Amino acid sequence: MMKPLQEKLAKYDAPQKAKAMGVYPYFRKIESDQDTEVLINGKKVLMFGSNSYLGLTNHPKIKEAAIAAIKKYGTGCAGSRFLNGTLDIHVELENRLARFIGKEEAIIYSTGFQVNMGVVSCLTGRDDCLIWDERDHASIIEGRRLSFSNPLKFKHNDMESLEKVLKSCKEDAIKLIVVESVYSMEGDVADLPAITALAKKYNASVYVDEAHGLGVFGKQGRGVCNQLGVTDDVDCIMGTFSKSFASLGGFIATDSVTANYLRHNSRSYIFSASITPASTAAVGAALDIIESEPERIQNLWDVTRYALDGFRRIGCEIGNTSTPIIPLFIRDNTTTFMITRDLFEEGIFVNPVVSPAVPSEDTLIRFSLMATHTKKQVDYALEKIEKCFKHYGVIR
Repeated sequence: MMKPLQEKLAKYDAPQKAKAMGVYPYFRKIESDQDTEVLINGKKVLMFGSNSYLGLTNHPKIKEAAIAAIKKYGTGCAGSRFLNGTLDIHVELENRLARFIGKEEAIIYSTGFQVNMGVVSCLTGRDDCLIWDERDHASIIEGRRLSFSNPLKFKHNDMESLEKVLKSCKEDAIKLIVVESVYSMEGDVADLPAITALAKKYNASVYVDEAHGLGVFGKQGRGVCNQLGVTDDVDCIMGTFSKSFASLGGFIATDSVTANYLRHNSRSYIFSASITPASTAAVGAALDIIESEPERIQNLWDVTRYALDGFRRIGCEIGNTSTPIIPLFIRDNTTTFMITRDLFEEGIFVNPVVSPAVPSEDTLIRFSLMATHTKKQVDYALEKIEKCFKHYGVIR
C-alpha cells in the first residue's frame, strides 16, 4: 500500500506514456567520449546535442592535466572551500579567470548551477529589486526563488519591457538585472549594450550568465561581454566549466567588495564540497588551449555559419539565433519526440526541448555544434533532417 506522498507522485506518468509510445528521448547511455561521433548501444551516432563547443572534452593535454592533479592531490577535497577544501590550484585558477574575464576577482563553485543559485539568491535582500529575463536559465530561477527580494520579470530581450520594470522600482531601491549572454535553447544573444545603458540610467547593477558565451565569443573566447565592449559595465560575470572548458564547475567574476561578500554569505559555495582537483586542472589546461589555438573558435564559427545557411536553405524555422545553438522549431510536443526518435535511427543525436521547458507552441529540437564538426557531418545531418521534417509536415 502506497503512502500519501507516493500516491501523489504516482500520478506523474508522462515518462511512462512516452516510453509506451516508443519516443522517450532521455538518459540515452553514451559508451564513448563526448566527440562529434559517439557510441550508443554499440551504434555510432553523430553528436549534435553537446555543449562542448570547442570539442575539448577528449583533448590529450586536458586528460593529462586531470590525471596529474589526481596523482598529486587525490580524487577529492573532502570539504568546502570555506574550511579544509581550498587547494593552491583553486586559487591559481581563480586568479587566472579574473584576468581572463577582466575583473578584480573570481570565485570557483562546484557547478555552474550552484553559481547562479548561490549568487543570485544572496546578492539582494528585502526591499531590493531582482529583475530577470523571462527566459533565464532554471538555475537563475532557483536563485530568484530563494531570494527575499522583490522579483520583477521582463519580456525576453525586450528593452521597452525592461525599462518599464526599472521605472516601477523605487528610485533609491537596489536593483539587479540578471540575464544570459547567449540563451541556451533559442541561441539568441542578449542586447547587452542596451541593458547596460538602462542600468546606468536607473542606477542598477547587471549580472550576466556567460555559460554559452565563453569560448565562443570575444577575444580568445572571453565572451559576449568582451565582444560587445561592456565588461566594465557588467558587475558580475558568471561562467561554467562544463561547456567550452571541458570540465565541471563554474565561477563568478566580479569586484573585490562583491567577492568578499559572496565568500562569506553564498550558501551553495560555503556549504558544498569544493571542485575536484581533476576538474580544476582540466579547466586550466583548457584555458591554455583556448588562448593558444584561436583556430578552434574560427572553426566553430565557420561550421556554424555553414549550418545556419543550410537550415535556412531547406526551410527550417530557426528563430533569431546567430550562434552554434540552432533551434529547429517543431511547435508540437509529440511530433518533437517522434522526430528526435527518427533522427536517432538515422544516426543523429539531437535534444528535444518540450513543455514545460518551453510553451507547447514553442517546442523545438536543439541542434548544437562543436569546433570539431566537419561540413560533411553537417551535410549528412541536413539531409536527414530535411527528409524527416518533410515527412512530418514541418517543412514543405
